[in-house]
Amino acid sequence: METSVLYSIFLQCSSVTTDSRNCPAGSLFIALKGDSFNGNAFAAQALATGSAYAVIDEPEFAPANDPRYLVVDNCLHALQQLANYHRKQLQTQVIGITGTNGKTTTKELIAAVLSTTYNVHYTKGNLNNHIGVPLTLLQLKPEHEIAVIEMGANHPGEIEALVHIAEPDYGIITNVGKAHLEGFGSFEGVIKTKGELYDFLREKENSVVFIHHDNPYLKKMATNLQLIPYGEEADLFVNGHVTDNSPYLCFEWKKGTDGEMQQVRTQLIGEYNFPNALAAVTIGTFFDVLPQRINEALSDYTPQNNRSQLKQTAHNTLIIDAYNANPTSMMAALENFRNMKADCKVLLLGDMLELGADSLKEHQKIVDFIDGCSFHSVILVGQQFAATRNNYACYPTAADVLDAFQKEKPQGCTVLIKGSNGTKLSTLVDAL
Repeated sequence: METSVLYSIFLQCSSVTTDSRNCPAGSLFIALKGDSFNGNAFAAQALATGSAYAVIDEPEFAPANDPRYLVVDNCLHALQQLANYHRKQLQTQVIGITGTNGKTTTKELIAAVLSTTYNVHYTKGNLNNHIGVPLTLLQLKPEHEIAVIEMGANHPGEIEALVHIAEPDYGIITNVGKAHLEGFGSFEGVIKTKGELYDFLREKENSVVFIHHDNPYLKKMATNLQLIPYGEEADLFVNGHVTDNSPYLCFEWKKGTDGEMQQVRTQLIGEYNFPNALAAVTIGTFFDVLPQRINEALSDYTPQNNRSQLKQTAHNTLIIDAYNANPTSMMAALENFRNMKADCKVLLLGDMLELGADSLKEHQKIVDFIDGCSFHSVILVGQQFAATRNNYACYPTAADVLDAFQKEKPQGCTVLIKGSNGTKLSTLVDAL
């Protein structure tokens, strides 16, 4: 089936779904396949529970003479081509965002700032892969003026594929760091893959890149691009610096050399969030959002989903950053925690996953850094930390830590909870 024909049907539908358990009335169901499921087998169920049409790629699942079944060569490709076709029909300006750390928080901050002035559509949650990006694009409406599309990757070539679906007009790479090394093969592999966003924008007429000028890796990557720089140097498009971080991030910023200095107090934990916030300021300023609106949007933003959250319990003050972890983000969190003004600092750290052959070395670096700090106590969780040379309390799993907390747990302390999502450290929050 031609994409243009499928698109005419898509326009008649209320929404697009790939989940047969969630088929709103009048929706278009697209039957994707996974390692343990075949969406074609659920097409009939999707139609019975609300979908108006079902896109399948195995004709034997379509009853004869039933026009509700739409047969394509490959459902995933059809989804991606449909999303790209839809994106091209609209006048929406698209900002593509990727990076090793901070891209979800930065995306949320950018959307919060731009939404004060424009009708903005943006990636919800973490739908930033080969399925999430097209689904996000297919939610675009003609009234949307700007779209902020997050793009993630853990293997080479993934950003290249996503940018050719989203075709962004603007781009931002938050940073490049050591993450998913198992998939990328090396730090150089990370740089090359994230740089695929820049590669696309080099070939696109009138494209613009927002760049963190303080990051040497990004500056080296960003040749032959129209750059809007931000950072600490006074002559950048937007510049600023941190004014406080105990515990919430506060900073000041101004536009260029002559702009009026603005003060912002955020609800974000961690000085490492300063570039993320300054990126949102920069993009807001570029799109002529008033400074007061920028400041209010950043002040009002509340982090969610275990990302740099501060939680006061009956027993402790918790800094919860347990959604993901890699050597770059872990070190940033530790340096921030070391410099934070607080009594009785406790570390609760989980393994950094998907580091491949570099895993033990990178975990040992973290332990060596901790050795040079003066934390009240340190709790390590996971096989990788257990394999390091250390003198700290080590537990195989979060469940083992929970058992230990039944006998004794931190009281009256500030606790940093940081680890990859797979270590399940978030399950310990209620116990603290």
